[in-house]
Amino acid sequence: MKKVKVTVVSQQGHCAHGHAVGHEWICDALTPAGMCASAYNAIYPTLRALAAGGTFPWANEDGSLDLACPDHANPLVLRLVPVE
Repeated sequence: MKKVKVTVVSQQGHCAHGHAVGHEWICDALTPAGMCASAYNAIYPTLRALAAGGTFPWANEDGSLDLACPDHANPLVLRLVPVE
């Protein structure tokens, strides 16, 4: 399985967990320390697919994917990038 780098690329309003643009995690088989459970739950299916080598037709040109945290009042966008 590949590792996947997750980076906060956009944050509006107030994130209750303090996530801000530039925060990064490298995800492997374990839940990354310090990431909000709601955000992790939102990205988990796509994270696992990327880790297994999957691709998506709606991915960015570099193969990365942008996904949103479920807190619609304080949007947080996370970019997932498979890494070797």
